[in-house]
Amino acid sequence: MASIYDLTMDDISGEQIHLEQFRGQVLLVVNVASACGLTPHYEGLQQIHDQFDDVVVLGFPCNQFGAQEPGTDEEIHEFACSRFDVTFPMFSKIEVNGPGAAPLYQLLTSEQPGDGDTADIAWNFEKFLVDREGNVVRRFPPMTHPDDVAAAIPEYL
Repeated sequence: MASIYDLTMDDISGEQIHLEQFRGQVLLVVNVASACGLTPHYEGLQQIHDQFDDVVVLGFPCNQFGAQEPGTDEEIHEFACSRFDVTFPMFSKIEVNGPGAAPLYQLLTSEQPGDGDTADIAWNFEKFLVDREGNVVRRFPPMTHPDDVAAAIPEYL
């Protein structure tokens, strides 16, 4: 399978972003949703993005879990920015499970399959930590609070 740096994704405004541009930084990749009980995680994700100079949070909206991300990319971006002051990179809505899963999520789940019976993403706000070399080094279940994720980051800086 390709390296994370070989992938190109559409950002939330439709511009193609080569993930190669993030080489040398620690990445926190999260599937996000605007109408989920975990939506307040946006605040903690932004704090991580602000706290660590060499950490970039990448948000990927997904509507596969309870249809909790029904809006357009523009509506999603407006919500995240106005409600949580999000400044980290946001991407176009994707699928994270099944035959339509984005190549990024195929890569993440193959490198960190998780502890369950399946490597599938369990719900909104599942978090993947990628080290400076592009290795997927940790996977955090959706309920893991961003503060707990932040505590694990210094090991990879």
